[in-house]
Amino acid sequence: MKRQTIKLGDIEAAKEFVRAASGCNFDIDVYFNRVVLDAKSILGILSIDHRNPITVEYDGYNERFSGLLERYAVN
Repeated sequence: MKRQTIKLGDIEAAKEFVRAASGCNFDIDVYFNRVVLDAKSILGILSIDHRNPITVEYDGYNERFSGLLERYAVN
């Protein structure tokens, strides 16, 4: 499993994240506080506070999704 901490920042970034995750043929989980969400669920991702970082856990590779993770990565 791969892990990346990202910060989406706003609703448009969250929508872009879900679109990229939906194009992947592997499971992607998002950890926010004590909650685990499916990254492909627009309602789940929109329900979290986008001002705080989230942890993304996945096991696969998709070029578009990887690029998005790099762009929103928290250093």
